[in-house]
Amino acid sequence: MNYYNSSTRFDMVVEIANIALDEFKTHHITRNYTGLVQRYYQLVEEDYGDPRAKRFPLMEHPLFTFGLVAIYLSWVLVLGPLFMRDRKPFQLRRTLVIYNAFQVLLSGYMFYEHLMAGWLNYYNLKCQPVDYSDGPMSKRMLNLCYIYYLSKLTEFADTTFFVLRKKSSQITWLHVYHHSVTPLETWVLVKFLAGGNATFPNLLNNFVHVCMYFYYMMSAMGPEYAKFLWWKKYMTELQIAQFVLCIVHTVRALFSNQCQFSKFISALLLLNASIFFCLFMNFYMQSYKKSKAKQLTSEAAASTAAAALKADSNNNNEAKALQQDHHQDSPMKLKAH
Repeated sequence: MNYYNSSTRFDMVVEIANIALDEFKTHHITRNYTGLVQRYYQLVEEDYGDPRAKRFPLMEHPLFTFGLVAIYLSWVLVLGPLFMRDRKPFQLRRTLVIYNAFQVLLSGYMFYEHLMAGWLNYYNLKCQPVDYSDGPMSKRMLNLCYIYYLSKLTEFADTTFFVLRKKSSQITWLHVYHHSVTPLETWVLVKFLAGGNATFPNLLNNFVHVCMYFYYMMSAMGPEYAKFLWWKKYMTELQIAQFVLCIVHTVRALFSNQCQFSKFISALLLLNASIFFCLFMNFYMQSYKKSKAKQLTSEAAASTAAAALKADSNNNNEAKALQQDHHQDSPMKLKAH
């Protein structure tokens, strides 16, 4: 990637805008807006697409991934609830243990590969451009990015299991948004940016998922393991820390004049990390406040119950004392009469 001065970049933007406008005028005459979208995509793919990605299934066109996301949303929001409406929840205990164990192993493998394919060897933490060559390490990172993309499709099962177990409280807007957006993001990663700065969030995400799916695996193993799951709150904090690191890393590349990684992609990565940071912070604050309020309510109820019990005990003691005094006074009164 070559350096461009400000005037050259401005000229390039103007040229792209003129091409886009000309294509729009051509297709607008026949109202062929579907063809316009296809033409825009063709231009983007020709100029920025990684030809090495064409050999992978589902990489030819983004509509395949859009279709899979649409099927996922249809199941989660409509078909799944209708299917389970008159049925009892499935237990799926063994299935959940196996599935989460698989995700732990897969995430651990991808974390190791991200380190070995670049981040522990020759990648620069400050700024790392994408290597589009046919070198062995570049191909290794490309293959890893595709596996990462496929892993996001397998994570559709998270919500599927929630639906089958009728755990509707777990199907939050954040959960659905996260599982819908990440396959599209990772498709773009493989098609255009298989390496460099764009893989730093993946490295962090793999580490977080090793911890997260290990937690889910232990939770699925039964209530006898609940005593080992005291660190649930810290999982959300780890996810928040992940996005903070992504923001810091992206901002550094975005405002560095020496960094050869795409400024446009850096801006998109920054926007994406910021959105997830806000969503997870909101989830964390709401969960923390609810648990804190619940704890305070429980403590207040326990204190009230203790006070009431103590008052009843004092009343009983006073009643017994009066009764004893009455029995002691009665013989004296009879004797006096």
